[in-house]
Amino acid sequence: MNLVILDTIFSVVKLPPIEEIPYWADKGAFFSITRTNEELSIVCPTSNVPDSILTDVEHDWNCIKVEGILDFGLTGILSSLANPLAENNISIFAISTSNTDYLLIKVHSIEKAKSLLENAGHTFIYLS
Repeated sequence: MNLVILDTIFSVVKLPPIEEIPYWADKGAFFSITRTNEELSIVCPTSNVPDSILTDVEHDWNCIKVEGILDFGLTGILSSLANPLAENNISIFAISTSNTDYLLIKVHSIEKAKSLLENAGHTFIYLS
């Protein structure tokens, strides 16, 4: 798989499930908003998150994107990325869209994750 590291640092914010989607949540080239019965989960650029959000927030995530559009019939994409990282104790926060997959990895682990994924046969590309 061809992979790209997005050029933004992200945060993961957990809000109560009945909360309205905040004005700052949907700004930027990449964000994800998911509501369940248990929570409103927001992934967005850290620069969007107000300083007043002090609880249930995790900062300092890099994001790896699987480049290209993935067919729904493909299997094992996410596991081919997650398994080498899990075997080396690197946790991920995965997001899938109808086009592709994204992996959030803590900033302090990104270089090790990149090396492990390259050793597993994946290629990092740089878009201009």
